[in-house]
Amino acid sequence: MTRTPSLSHPFLLGFDDIERALDRVSKGGSEGYPPYNIERMPRCDDEPDRLRITLAVAGFAREQLEITLEENQLTIRGRQSDDKNRQFLHRGIAARQFQRSFLLADGMQVMGADLSNGLLAIDLVRPEPERLIRRIDIVSRD
Repeated sequence: MTRTPSLSHPFLLGFDDIERALDRVSKGGSEGYPPYNIERMPRCDDEPDRLRITLAVAGFAREQLEITLEENQLTIRGRQSDDKNRQFLHRGIAARQFQRSFLLADGMQVMGADLSNGLLAIDLVRPEPERLIRRIDIVSRD
């Protein structure tokens, strides 16, 4: 099924990137693993907006996690391998791989990541955009 472009109004010029981003987000899987939170962090008066993405990654070591940023897409991958030397009488905790992606707005910056008590926290900042007003000269072709 083809999606009708939602940003096709004649007054909306140059929003093709947003349209593609919406397509990418809608095609992304809705798998719920690992669970995550996104929270707005408190800020001081002169600080830019800060966000924190927290993923529940219990059982993953730092070496088994990978965070990449390609253009505006933040991707978190977790890879666990089965230890063939272990013999389980009951296995309720699966060695599981995951990939979770977030599409970041232009200007968002990843400040760092921290793994503590099975929670992976990724801090983001959105600097205040610079307001730019420019006067456009009109030339006459007479």
